[in-house]
Amino acid sequence: MPRRPHHHHVYVIALADQVWNEPAFRKANPEHQLGKPCVYVGMTGLDPDVRFDKHKAGIQANRFVFKYGLSLLPALYEVYNPMPYEAAREMEVELAIDLRQRGFGVWQA
Repeated sequence: MPRRPHHHHVYVIALADQVWNEPAFRKANPEHQLGKPCVYVGMTGLDPDVRFDKHKAGIQANRFVFKYGLSLLPALYEVYNPMPYEAAREMEVELAIDLRQRGFGVWQA
């Protein structure tokens, strides 16, 4: 049986600045630099556009994306996709750490 091609993706979603008013988001981002974006980092077996639409529709949605999600930021993740499941799980964490170190406000669940 032929192997299925890699189909997992990491993705980054821009969040509205108002997410900063959420205590849990502020607590998770003590090093956030004023003026840097707030984002959500996730991984999925779906196309990132489809996953974003599901978040916004409230289907298996992260609450911050549902309420504050603006758009995908493909320039921050396209280079990595697609990949195997385990690689996507690891890359989700690594990408969140990298963006946090660059001063972004990041939510990654």
